[in-house]
Amino acid sequence: MAGSIEIPLRDTDEVIELYLDQLPDGDEVLGILRQEHAQLTIWVNLALEYYKQQKIEDFIKILESSRIDANIDYRDYEKDQMRALDMLAAYYVQEANREKNKDKKRDLFTKATLLYTTADKIIMYDQNHLLGRAYFCLLEGDKMEQADAQFNFVLNQSPNNIPSLLGKACIAFNKKDYRGALAFYKKALRTNPNCPAAVRLGMGHCFMKLNNQEKARLAFERALQLDGQCVGALVGLSVLKLNQQQPDSIRTGVQMLSKAYTIDSTNPMVLNHLANHFFFKKDYNKVQHLALHAFHNTENESMRAESCYQLARAFHVQGDYDQAFQYYYQATQFAPPVFVLPHFGLGQMYVYRGDAENAAQCFEKVLKAQPGNYETMKILGSLYANSSSQSKRDIAKNHLRKVTEQFPDDVEAWIELAQILEQSDLNAALNAYGTATRILKEKVQADIPPEILNNVGALHYRLSSLEEARKNLEESLARSKADALHDSVYYNSISVTTTYNLARMNEALCIFDRAEKLYKDILKEHPNYMDCYLRLGCMARDKGQIYEASDWFKDALRINNEHPDAWSLLGNLHLAKMEWGPGQKKFERILKNPSTSTDAYSLIALGNIWLQTLHQSGKDKEREKRHQDRALAMYKQVLRNDPKNIWAANGIGAVLAHKGCVNEARDIFAQVREATAEFCDVWLNIAHIYVEQKQFVSAIQMYENCLRKFYRYHHVEVLQYLGRAYFKAGKLKEAKLTLLKARRVAPQDTVLLYNIALVLQRLATQILKDEKSTLTTVLQAVHELGLSHKYFQYLSAHGDRMEQLADAEARRCQDLLSQAQYHVARARRLDEEEKMLRRKQEEERQAFKMRQTEEQRKLEEMRRQKEEEMLQKRQEYVEKTKNALVFGEMPSEKPGRKGKRIRTDQYISDSGGSGRDEGREEAPRERKRRRKPSNESKERKSKGKRRRRKEVGSGGSGSESDRPKAKRGRKTSTRREKSRRGTSDNHKGKMPLSKETISTSESDSDTGGLKIASG
Repeated sequence: MAGSIEIPLRDTDEVIELYLDQLPDGDEVLGILRQEHAQLTIWVNLALEYYKQQKIEDFIKILESSRIDANIDYRDYEKDQMRALDMLAAYYVQEANREKNKDKKRDLFTKATLLYTTADKIIMYDQNHLLGRAYFCLLEGDKMEQADAQFNFVLNQSPNNIPSLLGKACIAFNKKDYRGALAFYKKALRTNPNCPAAVRLGMGHCFMKLNNQEKARLAFERALQLDGQCVGALVGLSVLKLNQQQPDSIRTGVQMLSKAYTIDSTNPMVLNHLANHFFFKKDYNKVQHLALHAFHNTENESMRAESCYQLARAFHVQGDYDQAFQYYYQATQFAPPVFVLPHFGLGQMYVYRGDAENAAQCFEKVLKAQPGNYETMKILGSLYANSSSQSKRDIAKNHLRKVTEQFPDDVEAWIELAQILEQSDLNAALNAYGTATRILKEKVQADIPPEILNNVGALHYRLSSLEEARKNLEESLARSKADALHDSVYYNSISVTTTYNLARMNEALCIFDRAEKLYKDILKEHPNYMDCYLRLGCMARDKGQIYEASDWFKDALRINNEHPDAWSLLGNLHLAKMEWGPGQKKFERILKNPSTSTDAYSLIALGNIWLQTLHQSGKDKEREKRHQDRALAMYKQVLRNDPKNIWAANGIGAVLAHKGCVNEARDIFAQVREATAEFCDVWLNIAHIYVEQKQFVSAIQMYENCLRKFYRYHHVEVLQYLGRAYFKAGKLKEAKLTLLKARRVAPQDTVLLYNIALVLQRLATQILKDEKSTLTTVLQAVHELGLSHKYFQYLSAHGDRMEQLADAEARRCQDLLSQAQYHVARARRLDEEEKMLRRKQEEERQAFKMRQTEEQRKLEEMRRQKEEEMLQKRQEYVEKTKNALVFGEMPSEKPGRKGKRIRTDQYISDSGGSGRDEGREEAPRERKRRRKPSNESKERKSKGKRRRRKEVGSGGSGSESDRPKAKRGRKTSTRREKSRRGTSDNHKGKMPLSKETISTSESDSDTGGLKIASG
């Protein structure tokens, strides 16, 4: 049975009963309420019933009128006032949240704000009022902290207040505190287990964010059980199904999305997911319809970003890049930082438009959100590879290295990396190309493209591996010709480039005829190939054929009249012939062209011209200063455009040196040399500075180092600088040798001839003035002075702008030659005096040598006589001691300790002492002479014993050196006697027998006596 509301009639006890299912028109009810001056509570209750029956206008009219016409003359009317204000404010907040128009939304929020402000003045801390105000702050978006504070106030008063718990859960979810949000949802659910499905839906979203997909699925399913029309739960379940990427699950997921679309065809989540599904179905019209519908049905920026992204990629895949660009750009404006897909798509659009800088910014944003993303690093590497900034090229190198580390088989990444490394590290570039070719052969099993072979050949050429370069280039050419059967235009263009590289390689190998033929072959097929004209002109220039070179350069200019390289080469031809004016015009023409108005080469060349013509005007200081300032301006302009240009810095150093600022110039040259050691000009300039500072040793060392490092042959200009340094250092001989080396290279150079003549003159003058010079040196100096005179005479007639100087030096040489006879005579006199002195010294040396020889002869004679005397004495001694070795029987001695001691004391070692050397030396002769048969020996023993003892006792008439002989003989006889006695004793005591033998072998004869062996 439907309820009813009673309106009391004024001044009576009767009432008007309004049945809720038969509510009359709002205006009629409003009239009754006003007429009967009904209490405010009746107004509020009736308004609420009209709201429930979707009669919104009546609801608003009643509540708006109640603020003025309602009866508030009763107890606790303030609560009804709060109800009326909060109810109307809540309605306005709800409508503002649904409103798409920003102006209308703002108006509704303003009305709600006024109502809540009015309510604040009645009962500020009413719970329902605070909850309404908190949700208002939450929906406004930028007042989340105020909403949080009001929810906290309510929870402090009522800890289980469900609206506050749900509000706190919403705030925690938006702050990415998903566990906190889940805790609030659980508390609300425990407080009231019959909570609506939206609570379960919120829990499901929290579980999804916490990556607990199983519990999220259960929460969505429970929400769907509670409310079969819960679109959020259907979308959540469908996403879980779609993410399984199985045909059945995808079908189920799409069916759920379709059901959600049937329930709410304006839900942006449903529309976006369906658009995504139809994109993969390639039904791009449906994608556009659904995404556009989603875009217009939401104010949420993340949702709008998704819708724009779906629209953009639909247009992108259909080739409508303008529309795609617009929607990608719009998506990036709405997208949160973690949604980087629109930035990736927008970057692709910028690449298509050729805007590399904006494209790189888009991909940098993607890489910031996803640091290890492979495709992004690869694209950024490609974009930065062609950048003019070295730092960006280094970033590209790092990105591509990471790509090749993550995916070592990515051929494209290896090739990109090799192309970047070509600019800085040739060997690393070769290695990268090698890896790419190996992957192509082994993994892909494809032929190596001719482009890679050409690049590898070019790298070998730059590394001076000319044979390897030739092999790769020829292989590339063969491959291009084979592939031209499939795509003749593309591969013929590659073969032209390869042919040109082959010609350059032949040029480097000095096979000029082959190189020339290849260049001309290219020109037959492609007459507009500029580089071939320029190379042919350079070859002619290097051969000294200046006019032919000029013709080739002019041919190039007929094809492109504004080509800066052709004008530069023509200008250099003029500069080589010191034709400064025509050369200057060529470079100025380049700078007049708007496209090459800041050409660094031309500006530096003009600066060099002003510097070269500095002293042409003689001693005109004003003109000299003007030329210096113009040169300086040119170099400064280059440095403004390119602060790292070493040639411009070197030029500024040269200008400062000319201005006399030597120390500043040296500092600049030192900085340039620190920047690169491969720049010969700065070495020469540093050496020039050393010469100016009179540090000639350092200058000479620098010139020599420059020659060794940069020139494989005698470079005339540097040799002249070196000769000048030697000349200033006073090393005239070294200066002469250095200049002569240069003259062998350039015999036609008149300046060089003048310098040689001057050095010869100064060297000759130095030698002639030196009074100690030898005749040979003086004659050589006079000869060289004559040569110098001839050279100066030649130069005075044929010298290039040096006739007067040469003539003056020739006269000086003539004067020196006229004085030369005096110096020659002096040298000759000194030479004769020296020869006489030398002869006298030789005679004295010979006389001294003769005296020495005579004294030596006399000493030798004396020594010989002494030796003869000694030999004679020795012979006499031998004659006297012929029978000394025959011993007689010795009387027996009594055995005892004394005898033993005597025997021990008288034992003499065979090795002998130093006092017996002479006896030992003579013994072998004696033994050889006296060796006889054994029977004679025995006979001599028996006869000569007594005589020997007698001779030994008397000492004989021999010299003292023979005495040890007698001693030894005595000792031997003593030992023999003892031995005999010992034998008899042994017989008596039955001891083993011992034998004594006298050794007569010649090997023992060096002892000079007898050797006793006991056995």
